[in-house]
Amino acid sequence: MAASDGKLRQTKPTGGVTMEPRFLLLSDVAAELNVSDSQVYHMVRSGELPAIKIGGRGQWRVERARLEEYIQRKYAETAEWVRDNPLADRDPE
Repeated sequence: MAASDGKLRQTKPTGGVTMEPRFLLLSDVAAELNVSDSQVYHMVRSGELPAIKIGGRGQWRVERARLEEYIQRKYAETAEWVRDNPLADRDPE
């Protein structure tokens, strides 16, 4: 399976069922959200998107469940913003 960075990712044999990896690279998160790698790095470093550092080189990983929670939180924030900032009617009658 090719990731957004062009590298192949190994998946576990699951009897024909595709299993998503539990942890994602920052580049995978960026591809999922359609933003830049640097934007995801900033989200992680600011604490907006929870992540862990692993390995000797301290590579960042985002748990898929945390990414889904982040997306749901953004939907809620957007809905609140839309509610608080109604679209102005351009043609008053």
